[in-house]
Amino acid sequence: MIYRRSIWVLIALLLSAPPARAETVAVLAPPLALPAGLNPEGRVACADRTPLRKALFGDLHVHSTLSLDAATQGTRNRPRDAYRFARGERLGIQPYDGDVAMREVQLERPLDFAAVTDHAELFGELHICRTPEAEGYDATACKIYRRWPRLAFFLINGSMTDGSSFAFCGENAAICLKAAKGPWEETITAAEEAYDRSSACNFTSLVAYEWTAAPETNNLHRNIIFRNGKVPELPISSRDARKVSDLWAALDEQCNIEENGCEALIIPHNSNLSGGVMFAETEEDGTPFSRDYVKRRAEMEPLVELSQHKGDSECRIGVGTRDEFCDFELLPYGNFGGKFADFQNVAPSEGSFVRNALKKGLALEKSLGTNPFQMGVISSTDTHLGTPGAVREDQHPGHGGAGAPSSVTMPRGLPDDIDFNPGGLAVVWAEENSRDSIFDALQRRETYSTTGPRMKVRFFAGWNYADDLCARNDFVEKGYAGGVPMGGILPTMASSAPRFAIQALRDSGGLETPLQRVQIIKGWLDDAGNVHEKVYDVVGRAAGEATVDSQTCTTAGPGADELCQVWTDPDFRPGQSAFWYARVLENPTCRWQSYICNAAGVDCNDPGTIGEGMAPCCDTSFPRTLQERAVTSAIWFLPDPVL
Repeated sequence: MIYRRSIWVLIALLLSAPPARAETVAVLAPPLALPAGLNPEGRVACADRTPLRKALFGDLHVHSTLSLDAATQGTRNRPRDAYRFARGERLGIQPYDGDVAMREVQLERPLDFAAVTDHAELFGELHICRTPEAEGYDATACKIYRRWPRLAFFLINGSMTDGSSFAFCGENAAICLKAAKGPWEETITAAEEAYDRSSACNFTSLVAYEWTAAPETNNLHRNIIFRNGKVPELPISSRDARKVSDLWAALDEQCNIEENGCEALIIPHNSNLSGGVMFAETEEDGTPFSRDYVKRRAEMEPLVELSQHKGDSECRIGVGTRDEFCDFELLPYGNFGGKFADFQNVAPSEGSFVRNALKKGLALEKSLGTNPFQMGVISSTDTHLGTPGAVREDQHPGHGGAGAPSSVTMPRGLPDDIDFNPGGLAVVWAEENSRDSIFDALQRRETYSTTGPRMKVRFFAGWNYADDLCARNDFVEKGYAGGVPMGGILPTMASSAPRFAIQALRDSGGLETPLQRVQIIKGWLDDAGNVHEKVYDVVGRAAGEATVDSQTCTTAGPGADELCQVWTDPDFRPGQSAFWYARVLENPTCRWQSYICNAAGVDCNDPGTIGEGMAPCCDTSFPRTLQERAVTSAIWFLPDPVL
């Protein structure tokens, strides 16, 4: 295996020039011309606006054919197509018979918002390799891309590990940087065109991209989300900004601190494959956190992606927790390399999971004055088919995130690797469906994650909520008036224990699975500086009362349309820093492969029924059932100001 790795490294070195850093370009891309009479965001007022906010469902992690890994797996859909799909249009996906897609997909319910987040690093190279008249089209790497896309996936991605550029990119990568402007402008234009600026406010598109750093195949990827169409002339890639702190500095220089209307926030994702690096207590180079570093991280990265196509990052049994529900969508490898080569794999560690980071943040705040891990949560798909929001387990088309290519023929059997899943959705509580309102919600962390179902979840913390709040018509009004919502910081009171108001409504569309229970997860810092966690069942039924038959996907047993409770923390200590978040569990249902395996008549006790490519149906390492869930952003309590 080491020999094979050396061959790939050698090939990459032969095809690349010495490392070259691109020069920083602090210029804004010109926004599209907009009709006169619109407000600064470029829209009329939304007719449907509520100060009490409404739940909007979206996908903030979407790849199109402009991403190398999507392109090498046969994806042809472009950013415009992804937004059409998000708005409810039917879309063709690979494989293709000539120009005709052999599969079609469509959302039953359109999304409220979406962002196409293609990889910034290879915009120019991929464009050159696809454009016959472009300088560099006949380069060896481009020939490999066109002839052997799977080999190109590893070869071209491997070239990024040390910041090198291919020789055909020219001095300082100038040729490839120039070529990158076309795909970036296409990304911007697609988002501008898809944004509903009418008073109906049916759909919001956000300009975005992905910064794709993965040292030693440990994932440090970030999605950069812009408030509006005022964005840098080129996206800041991991070739321009090798460290995440360099990314923050470049965004400040080109966007956030300029008086030009440009504003961005960053969402780390897929920490479960970070090899423990994502939430380490040092910078990437091993430098201990400084006060300035943790402050910048808290300012720039208010959110984290909790669940997606490549697994769940909330928590993992045996890695900082004994929580029985931390067994959800776990991968058997701890970084990207581990999927393809055992020698690159690392064991799961505490620095890869969000709950552990939330706990670490309490201690770091005590010592450094700022909590760098005070993050709200969302989920998304990380689809590589240009199909945002395709999250139904019973209709999973695969998402192409490093699975086998299928440009001409589908691999026989399952449409995706058994270890992957349909991903999740990002939910924001916003006054209206507009860019400003959604971006503000992301910044203040009034967000939550779902693994697909569109449950509506409210979570408030205060000091004096009435016991009968769930029975009142003004639950939401009293929630805001008497405390803070998810993502907030609870103001200090005397010695009374905080009260939490949690309300969950089941998804009213799709499979309409009843709710099983609501839990509150608490983390706290004791007087000696040690961190702890505890899971409380707050309302709902015990596990085991509702069931699902994995051979037929038939469900049975009790469940709820709504769960609501006002709860007081029985273990609160007024001198201890703490956080709380809510987790809503549905009744058990079938995991995606069960629907496909059952339809194919697979009986694992009868080898004759296990057709070509269907062996994963009988892989007992992966469950046939699951419990879909929603997880809210936390609410924090800090007893005393930190000097």
